[in-house]
Amino acid sequence: MYSENVIDHFTNPRNVGEIEKADGIGTAGNPADGDVVTIYVKIESNIIKDIKFKAFGCAAAIATGSMTTELAKGKTIEEGLKISREDVARELGGLPAKKNECSNLGAAALHAAINDYLNKQS
Repeated sequence: MYSENVIDHFTNPRNVGEIEKADGIGTAGNPADGDVVTIYVKIESNIIKDIKFKAFGCAAAIATGSMTTELAKGKTIEEGLKISREDVARELGGLPAKKNECSNLGAAALHAAINDYLNKQS
């Protein structure tokens, strides 16, 4: 079963949507498997000032997208790159074993969005 925190982030997801003219966009997941998370970041002075996500998939995918945005907002780029699937799963109070792969979607999409931003800077 899902923890209360997973249910809360699934039924009341935080930071849902897109950022127009995002500084970085990253997507993780596989549409064929049914779970995809896309994260949009706005970065100012090396800080993740705004972050939004869109998710298609199960409750765990939506909850991990929501929790990832909560963990990353206000952090430096370097701190954002250190957010791991374990961090996300722990903050959600754990995920059922068959949903552990979903815990990687939020962190992977965040890392991809930050890397997209960094690539645009060089």
